[in-house]
Amino acid sequence: MLGASCAMSGTDRPDADAASNRSGSLLRFDLENFKRKAFGKRAGVFGAAILISLLGLAGTATAQSYPSRTISLVVPYPPGGGVDAMARIVADRLSVALKHSVIVDNRAGAGGNIGTRAVAKADPDGHTLLLGHTGTISINPSLYANAGYDPRKDFTPIGLIASMPVALIAHPSFPAKSMAEVVALLKQQPGKFNIGTSAIGTGGYLTAEYFKSAAGVDITIVPYRGTGPLMNDLIGGHIPFAFGVLPPAMGNIQAGTLRAIAVTGPKRFSLLPDVPTATESGLPGFDSVLHYGLLAPPGTPRPIVDRLNKELRALVETDVVKQRIQTEGGDSLTSSPDEYVQDIDLEERKWSALIKKLNLKVE
Repeated sequence: MLGASCAMSGTDRPDADAASNRSGSLLRFDLENFKRKAFGKRAGVFGAAILISLLGLAGTATAQSYPSRTISLVVPYPPGGGVDAMARIVADRLSVALKHSVIVDNRAGAGGNIGTRAVAKADPDGHTLLLGHTGTISINPSLYANAGYDPRKDFTPIGLIASMPVALIAHPSFPAKSMAEVVALLKQQPGKFNIGTSAIGTGGYLTAEYFKSAAGVDITIVPYRGTGPLMNDLIGGHIPFAFGVLPPAMGNIQAGTLRAIAVTGPKRFSLLPDVPTATESGLPGFDSVLHYGLLAPPGTPRPIVDRLNKELRALVETDVVKQRIQTEGGDSLTSSPDEYVQDIDLEERKWSALIKKLNLKVE
């Protein structure tokens, strides 16, 4: 009986093994089915999470390896002007912070449009940057029939650097001593005087147009290709007065070879405490302040933008740089990339409204 039982067990084993195999197959099938259902539903979520993680790692690697060569800081004006001076302040300190050379690349022409367009089309790798300025970023897109770029779409803002008032500067022989006296003189002798400015489309030029409209005077605006030539003619007495930024004129103002009649900001400039604002000296509400900032081409990776913003803010907030900016005629001003985006929008709206009101257009 025992043998029979063993024989029967031996006979029955294949069926039992088969059942066991079928059971195992069913178990494996159900498990695979479960995995397909569970992961299938969440594949998009898991895939996105993995992709984000990989992109984060790539971004970190990008930031860590940046910069890998010399950085070109494009100034869309000739050497010697306010934008050029601001760029050199930033380049010197940024070179130290990034441990790579940052060279100033002057690409002048078309009121600043040529150099600005070049950066808009450059590779978005953080090795080509733009010293942004009210003239090119907030004025030119509305002033020129085809500036060739959109300030809101064609750049990646990094951060603000400084604000700077425009000043009404005169040769010592110019008889008017205050803004009120200037306006009175120009109204007494309409069409007689020329006023110098930097190139068409710059802050100095548009401030002169703003002045003509606000004061109701008849003067001829003479735009120069650069601030350097403008200052030379002003010092030489070839032009009686001008609207311009303070950096190239500060030395001559302090030496008495030029005279600052008024600054166009909402407050007096600390290095010229005796020079009143335009509002204080006879032209209420007249306000024209320029902003400077750092921008990159569109599509520049955010880790690079954040790295540059961090270094820019750190250097602008140092006493040494604050003093250099002040010496050049401005006040230091910092921001996040997103705050600079908002500033560009507000400034462009402000200046484009004035341009439309004055019906100004440059082909």
